[in-house]
Amino acid sequence: MADQQGVPTGRTARTLRTLRQVDIGIDLFDPGEMSAVVMEFEAITKRSYGQFCGVARALEVIGERWALLVVRDLLVTAKTFDELRRGLPRIPADTLATRLRQFERAGITRRRTRAGQPEVEVHELTEYGRQLDEITLRLGRWGAQMLHDPRPEEIVTPDSLVMAMRATFRPEHAHDVRAVFEIHIEDIVINLVVMDGTLRATTGEHEAPDLVMYPGRAMQLLMSGEMTPHEALTDGHVTVSGDPVLLTRFSEIFRIG
Repeated sequence: MADQQGVPTGRTARTLRTLRQVDIGIDLFDPGEMSAVVMEFEAITKRSYGQFCGVARALEVIGERWALLVVRDLLVTAKTFDELRRGLPRIPADTLATRLRQFERAGITRRRTRAGQPEVEVHELTEYGRQLDEITLRLGRWGAQMLHDPRPEEIVTPDSLVMAMRATFRPEHAHDVRAVFEIHIEDIVINLVVMDGTLRATTGEHEAPDLVMYPGRAMQLLMSGEMTPHEALTDGHVTVSGDPVLLTRFSEIFRIG
């Protein structure tokens, strides 16, 4: 709040005094930037759990709505603001901007120019931010057990599918496997390169896949064990090109639950 001369008063004045005592790298004399930062600072204060605890502090940053989904998509690859919005079409632009500012100030993300495109700015995870990789995968593995039929408004994106396959990968069942799986779900294509217990999952087609799969909605049933590979092929729920025996290996290597 401010008086008639525009001088901050009350809680806003106290917030500004606090901000001036720390170096947060902003211009406090820019009215627009100052107002945005004050609102965000006060929102952070309201979000505090009042707990001196690592879990509480982490939730103050990544527990906000949409936050971990932004992290999920950045774990796949660095992205522009617009690319993030395309992957999360329901996120409001101002919410995404706020999350990215919070991440940057917390040291989770940084901005850089895209290689070969100096005019394009992308957001990427820092080394500290990439520590969220295993946390995100474990959470995805846990949450996948609650997936059944998709809700009418729910979508699958290339990044969400890549991370889902990483989350459900069972390296102990893949130590002797060398195969490339290419998965087509509607207009999404990803490829999974399995080499002796390791996985590289990326978007797009592979130049030499060993098995190309068109699983549709049977994907979840196959990975959860509710449908066997034989049933999937015999009943036409899954169509493949390549060695069909690899579908059995796929169902062993990528598993929900």
